[in-house]
Amino acid sequence: LGDRVRMRQWYNHPDVFIRSLSTRGTLGGLNSGIVEITDIIITFPCDHIIIETVGVGQSEIEIAGLADTTVVVQIPEGGDDIQTMKAGLMEIADIFVVNKCDRPGADLFIKNLHLMLQGDHKSVSIIKTTASLKQGITELAAAIASHEKKSGLNDSVQTLMKRAMQLILKNKMKQVDQAAVQALLQKHYQEEKFNLYQFISAF
Repeated sequence: LGDRVRMRQWYNHPDVFIRSLSTRGTLGGLNSGIVEITDIIITFPCDHIIIETVGVGQSEIEIAGLADTTVVVQIPEGGDDIQTMKAGLMEIADIFVVNKCDRPGADLFIKNLHLMLQGDHKSVSIIKTTASLKQGITELAAAIASHEKKSGLNDSVQTLMKRAMQLILKNKMKQVDQAAVQALLQKHYQEEKFNLYQFISAF
């Protein structure tokens, strides 16, 4: 909630909407209603939707299933040695951001991160930023835009599928053919006016 105070120049901007949410005890760093909230916001003409998690652990990586592009932010003295960085973070990251790069140890941290990513099955960008000085922001925006163009969005389908089944079982109180649901979801989820609640009404 303190982020709204820190970002007050944006919080009062007429073209920016910020909504703070607690996790309400759920794992994964995400509020339990975030899929529905995102579904509603998508219906508005937003340029970008940014979801910031409270921090993720080894098994708390659900954000990768919701976001088209997952950005993992680290700092040089982040507490975790680069060699013991949680494997889950390495797997979900589409882009690594090393923030506070004006601090000692930043270059070594980035070098070691590059070494860890060698031989990975996917290309992961590493962006240096110093947010307090507004350095590296343009490069980060460009990296996100580049990833969006080539993203297959497969993880998004899986998250929507999981939530769709929960809603169908809760609201309809019946079992359905999951393969049929997934096939139809895969076909329609990228449509501009796609709505999860309207989608499940067909079952």
